[in-house]
Order: sequence, then structure tokens, then C-alpha cells
Amino acid sequence: MKLSPAERETIILFSDADDTTSVYTYDRRLIKKLDALCRKCPEEVYEEKKRSSAGAKSCVSVREPFSRARREAASRRAKEAGTVPPDRSKGRDSDE
Repeated sequence: MKLSPAERETIILFSDADDTTSVYTYDRRLIKKLDALCRKCPEEVYEEKKRSSAGAKSCVSVREPFSRARREAASRRAKEAGTVPPDRSKGRDSDE
């Protein structure tokens, strides 16, 4: 079944009863990131079932966006260090 972009949602569940977080998602990029985390940190992040992962609450953070000044300072430092940003056009999932 094909879902529209509006239907491809992500649900993150926390419980005060334990230290885990469950993530249910149809976002292909997030699924790839979670799969990579499962391989890299199998003791902390694991796949529960298709499109669902669980892990330590410490894996999820909510923070305020970077200020314009902080982004500009980081950009300046990266340029001075010769850092090249990744080519995000390669490997990107299409919404077809």
C-alpha cells in the first residue's frame, strides 16, 4: 500500500515506567538512520518489528533550534577547516 507524504508519520512513545522509547515510522530516511543505529549500538537500539525500533530514552532529544549566529559561526569554522558537506542528492528516496 502506498502512503502519501502526509500519511507517512512518525510516532515516538515514552513511558515513565521504564527507560525505553519506541519509534514507529514510515519515514524512509528515519528508518535508514534507525537501522544504522541498530547495527552500530545493538545493546541500546534494537528493531522491535517492521517500521518500529526501541531504545534508551537518552537516544532522543528535544532542543531549541540553533540561532542564526551559532549556525553562521559553525559554517565559518567548517569552511576554515576545509570541511565539505555531504552530497545529499545521492541516495535520497524518491516520493514516487
